[in-house]
Amino acid sequence: MPFVSQIQRQTDYGLFPSATPIVIDNGASSFRIGWAGEDDPRVIFRNIVQRPRHKATGETVTVVGDHDPALMKYFDCTRSGPRSAFDSNVVYQFEIMEYIFDFGFDRLGANGPEIDHPVLITECVCNPVYSRSKMAELLFETYGVPSVAFGVDAAFSYKYNQQLGICARDGLAISPGFTTTHVIPFVDGEAVYKGACRTNVGGYHVTDYFKQLLSLKHPHHMTRFTWEKVEDLKMEHCYIAPDYALETQLFQKGTKEAEDKTRCWQLPWVPPVVEEGPSEEELARRAAIRERQGQRLREMAEAKRSSRINELENELRGLAFLLKQLEQVGEEDVPSFLSETGYTSKQEIESAHAKATQSLRKAKGEPKADQVESDEKIDPSADEKFSLLNVPDNMLSAEQLKEKKRLNFLKTTTEGRQRAKQKRMEEELERERKNREDEEKRLANPGLYLEQLHVKYKELSEKVEQRKRLKTNGGNTNGNNLSGGVGRGERLNAAQRERMRLLTTAAFDRGKGEDTFGAKDEDWQLYKLMSKDNDDDDDEHDPEEAELTRISSRLQEIDPTFIPKAESGTSQQVVEVPKFRPLTKEDFQVILGVERFRCPEILFNPNLVGIDQAGMDEMAGVSIRRLSCDSKDVEDRLTQSILITGGSCLFPGISERLEAGIRMIRPCGSPIRVVRASDPVLDAWHGASMYASALQFPSQTFTRMDYYEKGEDWLRRYQVRYSL
Repeated sequence: MPFVSQIQRQTDYGLFPSATPIVIDNGASSFRIGWAGEDDPRVIFRNIVQRPRHKATGETVTVVGDHDPALMKYFDCTRSGPRSAFDSNVVYQFEIMEYIFDFGFDRLGANGPEIDHPVLITECVCNPVYSRSKMAELLFETYGVPSVAFGVDAAFSYKYNQQLGICARDGLAISPGFTTTHVIPFVDGEAVYKGACRTNVGGYHVTDYFKQLLSLKHPHHMTRFTWEKVEDLKMEHCYIAPDYALETQLFQKGTKEAEDKTRCWQLPWVPPVVEEGPSEEELARRAAIRERQGQRLREMAEAKRSSRINELENELRGLAFLLKQLEQVGEEDVPSFLSETGYTSKQEIESAHAKATQSLRKAKGEPKADQVESDEKIDPSADEKFSLLNVPDNMLSAEQLKEKKRLNFLKTTTEGRQRAKQKRMEEELERERKNREDEEKRLANPGLYLEQLHVKYKELSEKVEQRKRLKTNGGNTNGNNLSGGVGRGERLNAAQRERMRLLTTAAFDRGKGEDTFGAKDEDWQLYKLMSKDNDDDDDEHDPEEAELTRISSRLQEIDPTFIPKAESGTSQQVVEVPKFRPLTKEDFQVILGVERFRCPEILFNPNLVGIDQAGMDEMAGVSIRRLSCDSKDVEDRLTQSILITGGSCLFPGISERLEAGIRMIRPCGSPIRVVRASDPVLDAWHGASMYASALQFPSQTFTRMDYYEKGEDWLRRYQVRYSL
């Protein structure tokens, strides 16, 4: 079976005799395997399995424990996540456990499927018979192990530290593990399981809680908070607070001591590249290039303009020649002459001549005044064109009357267009005059000019807003100088109220006696009055609003800090677009403050994560009460030798906090001593290795023949003695 791993395979498996036991510490977090009597295990890896497919061949491989990240890029891991054989601290997925054993025996150096060495394997406290029997079946049936022994990891750790003189024969073993926390009392060197207790809180829950807090605090860096990285941060920075409430208040006040306890994790960050500005030589070179390009464009534009002027002059000469020839042609020959030229009438030629003249003046850049004069001179036959309008109607035929109406409409439209054009020219000249005056004032005194503009803008904006409020609700406001909260009649302007008055008057008169409305022609004038557009004051151009718009645009040009006001009629506010801020080093810093002691606090207060169970200090009191000791001396001996072991007891301050918690639930003056194991992580394997190397170890095992003869029921009564 192919494996992907960084662990090297051992080569001295054949050097050990078959009587040498194999020691396995089967923890929910890590799997440790080695030989009995040695100081350290040979192989250690995470107790997880992943089975991805190769991206090229589609072959399924088995990834056990810690894998090589460089090799995982060739595999598709999206459909197969890491899986564990444990449910809490009990093995229940024996298919996954078989992969773990295959990998462990393979890295230990086993060459075949048969394992001809006795096996000592750890299990949890009060392991279910079903799990123990399935484990025995797997070892006997699949691997052919000659004999097996089961023992509790925390008990092996306690016995190992007892040999080192750290703890006494009577005491408590408190083991905060990966998924659970156990308390096991020892009396006369043997574990008393009737006094043991368990809480479903361990290092896994601390890491998961830590990961959640960091993700909520820094949502932009959630991809950085992998399980392995959060585990490293937990073991490096977390600690147990002596008093959780006081420690929380310390950080809440933000004192100097809290700042000293705060840690910062700097994420990878590359400062943005600052582009240096171009040198003077580069600026001069770019300016020269732009000048040459501009000169080339000007030359091209001048050539195009000259060509256009020549074309227009040739066209004008041709049209003038046609007009001159047309004057010399008789009236009967005019249609034939025009058919040869492509024009339908003399007026069309004159119109084309006028347009060409106007285009020529525009191409030459002559002033508009000259253009106006030329327009007046171009059409000398205007009186002749509209001569029919001066003839009385009784002297005209039906066709001539129709033509007269058309000419009258045409003349009126032409005169109106000329008046509008003249008005636009006057407005433009007035606007240019005001702009020149404003520019002269600004150049004379810029500060005073800007201040005057702001004052004028404020006055005009207040006037316009006040007038709009009056038009909207008749001067009523809702307390915030905004329209709204008034009746329909108060929102009508004067013209609308007049129409309402006419309607109500007509309805009132209709109800008096006989309805004679419409008998007279004057009655129908009421409809004209009601349909008349009396809102001219609303639609006509407001000079104050125009002046306000001009001042606003002027202020935007000369004052970059000026922000125009929103219209008073609109309810939406102007949303300012947030300015872009370049990312700095501080944006890639993860600050660890209260999280350092809040996460491991769940070992003493599991209710912080919604687990309604006792903490480590309360568990010690529960375990002592379950023993029902006859004398107080036994309880004192238990509390005088409290050993904490397991990976989750590595937090700084856990011994002091546990001792203070137990002292609060014990009688005053009780001797309490809390010590930590010499190696909380590996002492369980060290104790099992020492136990398996003893000469009396074979008497504590049960063989494969015993398993076949006595069956699973015998495993229910099986229990090793730790004092050999």
